[in-house]
Amino acid sequence: MILTVTLNASIDKRYVVEGAAMGEVNRVKECTYTPGGKGLNVSKPASIAGAKVVATGFVGGHAGNYIVESLKPFGIESAFYHVDGESRSCINIWDTVNHVQTEYLEPGFTVSEADFAGFVEKFKELVKEADVVAMSGSVPKGLDGHAYQTLVKICKDAGKKVILDTSGKLLELGIQAKPTMIKPNIDEIRMLTGKSCDDFQDMLDAAKQVHDSGVEIVAVSLGGDGSFVVSDEGIFRARVPKIDAVNTVGCGDSMIAGFALGLSEGLSVKDTLKKASAISAAAALREETGFFVKEDMERIYPQVEIEEL
Repeated sequence: MILTVTLNASIDKRYVVEGAAMGEVNRVKECTYTPGGKGLNVSKPASIAGAKVVATGFVGGHAGNYIVESLKPFGIESAFYHVDGESRSCINIWDTVNHVQTEYLEPGFTVSEADFAGFVEKFKELVKEADVVAMSGSVPKGLDGHAYQTLVKICKDAGKKVILDTSGKLLELGIQAKPTMIKPNIDEIRMLTGKSCDDFQDMLDAAKQVHDSGVEIVAVSLGGDGSFVVSDEGIFRARVPKIDAVNTVGCGDSMIAGFALGLSEGLSVKDTLKKASAISAAAALREETGFFVKEDMERIYPQVEIEEL
């Protein structure tokens, strides 16, 4: 079982407008609502790929109930901790005339110390049944930078593989608990190492530095140029075929889903990287975030090239 953690879950609302105007009434031509938050964008592709997925984190109010209900069609089991207050919404506005995308991200509810303590007890029980734990994204108000560090330590103490995908202080403190894997972007790996990362070798050296500090797998995305991994099994670079991307938002989360799948199935790092790259590329072909079609992934998979460096 793959356990995903979304501490700051949301309802993601996508509005399509024709020529947005500030200070005016804007009529929305299309709108879609989906369960959101980076952890849930891992849950969905992992479930589509055939894994048993349990999603946990915090939800609240009617919006929280909607998030739980909307995961059922994906076959995802919900094990959220319910708090007072309403779960947040994140609004994405796509202007078809000006080709501009604007986002409004609500802060959401505040989690108390008692809420977090209650969640931790629930989390400890869920971890017992998990093969891999993937925790992603920001945290609600009320939680400090040590939240993920606490949760990673629980996973490690239970002997479970854990992936941490976050940023800033949460990442800086989280890696002190030595998660199995992280997937930093260029800015994040600069922050962690102090290296400029202006060329590939510099990025590689930075990833090696983080790996040497005790993180078993360090995966770095290179955008359209693929990605590379520094691991105990070696250093591997993935190159993906050129595709006509429709939506690249959440492709990194789909890649995390692929890594979680590979780790849960006991695949080598090389084979896991290939699977994760194919799922990420397939996700870019679809408009809905955190979604892919198996046929796309199966077509792309043989075209993904893995080179050992």
